[in-house]
Amino acid sequence: MQLPQDTKVNVSLLSSVFRNTSATYKFYWFLSIIECIEEGNDEVEKRELFARMIANAWYTVNYFHISFGKQDKIQEAVEKIKLLQDFALDEKKQVLINRLLHTTNKEIVRQLNHFNANVPYKFLSPWLGSHSEKDMYRMSQENYNLPPYALYADRILIQPEWFDYIKKNSGLLKDFCFWNLTLFLQARNPNVPNIPNKLLRPEKRTSLLKHKRDFWDIVLTETGPVECIYTEKKLNIGEYAVEHFIPFQFVSHDLMWNLIPADPSFNSSKSDKLPPLDRYFDDFYNLQKEAVNIIRTKHPKNTFLEDYLNFFHDLNMTRDKYREHIEPLITIAHNNGFQFMNTK
Repeated sequence: MQLPQDTKVNVSLLSSVFRNTSATYKFYWFLSIIECIEEGNDEVEKRELFARMIANAWYTVNYFHISFGKQDKIQEAVEKIKLLQDFALDEKKQVLINRLLHTTNKEIVRQLNHFNANVPYKFLSPWLGSHSEKDMYRMSQENYNLPPYALYADRILIQPEWFDYIKKNSGLLKDFCFWNLTLFLQARNPNVPNIPNKLLRPEKRTSLLKHKRDFWDIVLTETGPVECIYTEKKLNIGEYAVEHFIPFQFVSHDLMWNLIPADPSFNSSKSDKLPPLDRYFDDFYNLQKEAVNIIRTKHPKNTFLEDYLNFFHDLNMTRDKYREHIEPLITIAHNNGFQFMNTK
């Protein structure tokens, strides 16, 4: 990904900053700097940057269960902070930042301060080279080779030329970070789908799911009430939730082949749990197959049929082929920390 050029700063050095990365620190450090500059701040306390690093990684770790690698301390810190403090799984980012900035919990403060050991000065290696921490601080304050910021014990001071460049190009620079972070995480999660959509807090999908409900309303108009595959409750039009069979937190999409109507009370309690296939797959498959047959007969131009075509050519949805598509995803999700439903 090519960054915008500038006559005042050395963009080629910035382009090389993520080479030879062994952890996610640099990605989240630079994203946090960009956010602060977007807010107009050219002098930022390190603790705020460390808090933003945790907040930016929060959903990827806690909601989507993406592995950062065994050596990565950001993932470890996120998991420890979640245990130490009563944070919601889907806590808003700004709430996380504010609470981390003002917490008096000594262990949480220690987790944040851990990142002061290497991240702030090693990020400047393309500009300053490899020297002792003391020398790197001194060289950054002397503006040697025009690095993006000067380092101090408790804060960083953004250099004016870099402040202007980053503020002007903040959107592209964020994309640069996310692109490189995606490549880094995909290498460590080779079987996990849709990594790019698992880097940020998921947006509400109410309007999208409304259209998905239209699909199932057409089906229920033809079939009459259908049974929830989990509770056996009869579901009428207007009385069901649109349920992700494999959790959204894993697949990170709303494609029809993974969506069915379900008892609303059960849908909320299921959360991100995995359905045991031996118990639920046949009912899931039968409901999906009947729905597709109805839609292709009554509304053959319905665009939601396209959701199935990547896996089922000519919509030939045999039971074995459907299970061959679903089963590996369930296995991978479980291996990445998603738990099965309690079916007792």
